[in-house]
Amino acid sequence: MTVIALPRVRRRAPVALGACLLSFAAFWWAQRAAHVSMIDLMVYRAEGETVRAGGDLYALRTTEAHLPTTYPPFAALLFTPLTLLDASTMRALATAGNLALLVVFVALSLRLVDHARVEGVWWASAAAVWCEPVWTTVRYGQINLLLGVLVLWDLTRRPWHRWAGVGIGLAAAIKLTPALFAVFLLVTGVAAYARRGSAGPWLRHARGAAVAFAGATLLAASALPYDSWRFWSRMVFETGRVGLVEDTANQSLRGVLARLLHTTQPGLWWVAAATVAGSLGLGVAVAAELRGRRAWAVSACAVTALLISPVSWSHHWVWCVPMVLILGTRGRAATVGSAQVTAVSTALVTAAGTSLVFCSYALWWVPHGPGRLELQQTGAQLTLSALYEGAGLVFLTLIGVRLWRTCRTV
Repeated sequence: MTVIALPRVRRRAPVALGACLLSFAAFWWAQRAAHVSMIDLMVYRAEGETVRAGGDLYALRTTEAHLPTTYPPFAALLFTPLTLLDASTMRALATAGNLALLVVFVALSLRLVDHARVEGVWWASAAAVWCEPVWTTVRYGQINLLLGVLVLWDLTRRPWHRWAGVGIGLAAAIKLTPALFAVFLLVTGVAAYARRGSAGPWLRHARGAAVAFAGATLLAASALPYDSWRFWSRMVFETGRVGLVEDTANQSLRGVLARLLHTTQPGLWWVAAATVAGSLGLGVAVAAELRGRRAWAVSACAVTALLISPVSWSHHWVWCVPMVLILGTRGRAATVGSAQVTAVSTALVTAAGTSLVFCSYALWWVPHGPGRLELQQTGAQLTLSALYEGAGLVFLTLIGVRLWRTCRTV
């Protein structure tokens, strides 16, 4: 029986690879047909040129949209090699690089849920490339998949590995949002010490992330002292530089509240909402980690970071990939029998619903663009423009309920 089955198993990977390559080719063609500008990639290149020319990094305004520099100076240092490429070559390499990073991101996500089969990686990548956050990441030439890979590479390795924390620290030095993963590790270590008298590997992991972040930041400060001073003393607090808070593309709690309240300054409402969501989300992540549910913990931390960030553009939500994979495999640990069938069915329906949210592009069905049209959205339009936040809150709730039920049965 085994001898007969082996060739069939071996055929699955090539078929899945072929389907993935076909999907990627169709995606590449669709991006070219849509005449994507990769405008953020052009900003990155301009930052690299400014560094090489010794200019003022945070006075930069580039492209037809006059976009500013918003990342820490360390990111600009990494962008300097882009100045060696012409625009067309740079766009082609960025597209190919993002597609390769997507495969790695999917593979690491599947490793989180213990489903790291080769054919599964290809099939999931073939589907994931069409979700809105991935499409928009490639459309703009963004670095979200790179940051996701750095974080997951760090969190899917053995907890005591030599480079523990380096991926998270570097990701945070490039863009601040991933720093919440270091906070998550720190809080988990403190909670473990309070409960068990041992901080386990978490404090060491958090320390590694802090050292990597500090090292990258100091390297940037030595190369770009003026720009580093400007960023850390002023620019880091000017969230308005990133874009309009009420923009439909801003899929954070602050963006939702700005549209809901029809104001560009949600103020204390956002502070209160972010404080509550941040505390509860981080609590869920820590509880999941302490119970050995790292996949839940990592995704809960990522969703929490996206919710509480002042601006989380829709392409930042590439973390929908591990979200869907976790939801789809949530019923595996259920009991045997009819309960297992029900749990698996519920998990698949939930995963399908989440996939629909991120593949529907529904947030772009509402009025948006010049004229600040988002401030006049109706109830139905507000619902569509809050789908990602809603999916994130539901995801955190499901994990919290599952942890509570698991705790009751222990």
